[in-house]
Amino acid sequence: MVNGLLMELEDYNCWSIAEAVGHRGPHRLQHLLSRAAWDDEQVLDAAVAWAVARLDDDDAVLVVDETADEKSSADAVGAARQYSGTVGGVALCQVAVTMTFATSRGHALIGRALYLPGACAADDEHRELAGVPEEVMFATKPELAGALLQRAHQRGVRASFVTGDEVYSGRDLRRAIRALGMGYVLAVRANHAFVLGSGRTLTAAGAVRLIPRGAWQRMRTGHGSKGSRHYDWAMLEVTGDDAPGGQHGQRDAGRSALLVRRHRYTGTCSYYRCWAPGSVPLARLIAVAQARWKIEENHQLAKQVAGLDSGQVIRWRSWHRWSALCLLACMYLAVTVALDRDSHAGLETGLIPVTIPEMLRMLRGTVIPPPLRARAHRQHWSQWRRRHQYRASQAHQRWNAYADATP
Repeated sequence: MVNGLLMELEDYNCWSIAEAVGHRGPHRLQHLLSRAAWDDEQVLDAAVAWAVARLDDDDAVLVVDETADEKSSADAVGAARQYSGTVGGVALCQVAVTMTFATSRGHALIGRALYLPGACAADDEHRELAGVPEEVMFATKPELAGALLQRAHQRGVRASFVTGDEVYSGRDLRRAIRALGMGYVLAVRANHAFVLGSGRTLTAAGAVRLIPRGAWQRMRTGHGSKGSRHYDWAMLEVTGDDAPGGQHGQRDAGRSALLVRRHRYTGTCSYYRCWAPGSVPLARLIAVAQARWKIEENHQLAKQVAGLDSGQVIRWRSWHRWSALCLLACMYLAVTVALDRDSHAGLETGLIPVTIPEMLRMLRGTVIPPPLRARAHRQHWSQWRRRHQYRASQAHQRWNAYADATP
């Protein structure tokens, strides 16, 4: 299955992968995803332990976010009309909360949790048809992110900070992050309320006016197609409100701060709520905030090179098994790129570091076998597809005739 996911195919599903790897039909792979006896979480745990051991630099950042896949039918587990930034609005889609392990050596998705909207969670028919386990109830996206962080901690995954967007800046999740021994840099909205050391309460936008003009520092925060990106940054100390065990105010250990990014031309500001167990330089908090974009890159790569959004699976178990294998394939590529960069460090001049898409091009046809294209095999699959489509058409016609005749 992983070989098939990494092959160069027009689409990624059990039919196309089974044909590419030489099976006579899709039944073995469909059985693997739906009925076979194996634990996808155990496989994912083993893959995460392997990848983290090779990517870790003792200063990792965990990034939480969500991604969506548009669906043509509400039969798919968790599919509902809901908002997603991935699809640019409200659409019929599945949403999954994901987590990235990011270091200076590389980054990869190491966790995912399917978001089950409240209407789907309460719909007994949807739950039965999609095979949703009885113990699975509605959980918010921050709650799913907290569960991913807790599982990573239980796996032995260690990180210095957690970062995410405004969805994940609620107090409960921030408190859970601190309980796991990590700091955080989480984006917040302009109207997010902070308490200053004096006891005064201000919104993030209002607190910016308290930052002295000389406190702003212009720092480079990455490279774009038109060159380096520079923003003005400043930090303002605030009072923490999320200490584990109910501590507040001055009794709260560590340092809480409001981090502000200001566009150097438009003056538009972005805000981040931060906590660290000790004093942390401004540059470190900025680096953590910028690490959030690595999960966007991982979402794009996982869909482009491993078919994360192309499985055509509709049941709970199948979705989790498909996504686990996609994450396994992506972790393999991330580690391969990290090892290749290590082996060529300082030896290649005039070249950008190897990327995951470029590495995949080199692996296809060498380490990853090419799709089977024998004429007889392709002829067999052409007949198999046409036969299956004919039978499906006949079944639909019989059903429509029955439905029309039923009063």
